[in-house]
Parts: sequence; structure tokens; C-alpha cells
Amino acid sequence: MGIRLPTLLLNAKQIFRTQAVSTRCHSNIPKGHIAVYVGENRRKRFVVPVSYLNHPSFLSLLNRAEEEFGFNHPSGGLTIPCKEDAFIDLTSRLHTS
Repeated sequence: MGIRLPTLLLNAKQIFRTQAVSTRCHSNIPKGHIAVYVGENRRKRFVVPVSYLNHPSFLSLLNRAEEEFGFNHPSGGLTIPCKEDAFIDLTSRLHTS
């Protein structure tokens, strides 16, 4: 049971570098935040702090996104393949910690 954090962090940087052009178009994203699209069928846009990227639970979601979409996300932005309720629960816990 190994932990691949350096690889995950490198992959997260690649995802965000690839998606940087599309997120720059949205001027309503505050500095230090990133837009992500969440959902399995209908996708909803969320804006989350970049600091969430360091949390192991969020890194797990990024790993799932990489496995499912690679670096070509269907919405043009970072798409996270999980249920909206689960994402809201996770980000709520990250916000309070």
C-alpha cells in the first residue's frame, strides 16, 4: 500500500496547466481559486480554493478525473466524476478544517 503523492501532485499541475487557458476566460474566478465541473451526467460548475489541491481527499478526486478523462476534459475545464452531493460534502469538510 504505497502513496503516490509526488506523482499525483505532478499530474495535478499538468491538469491545471492544461486547463489554465480555459479558466482565464472566466473573469469571475477570484485569484487563488479554480473552477471545476462536478457531476456524472449533468455537470455543475464550482469555484474552489487552490489550497484544496493539497488535501488527500481532493487529490483522490483528481486521480479519478485523470483515470476517466486523462487531460482532455469534455467541458473544457477540469471535470471531476463524482456525485454533486459527495463533492459538496467534501468541500464543506475542507472549508471547516
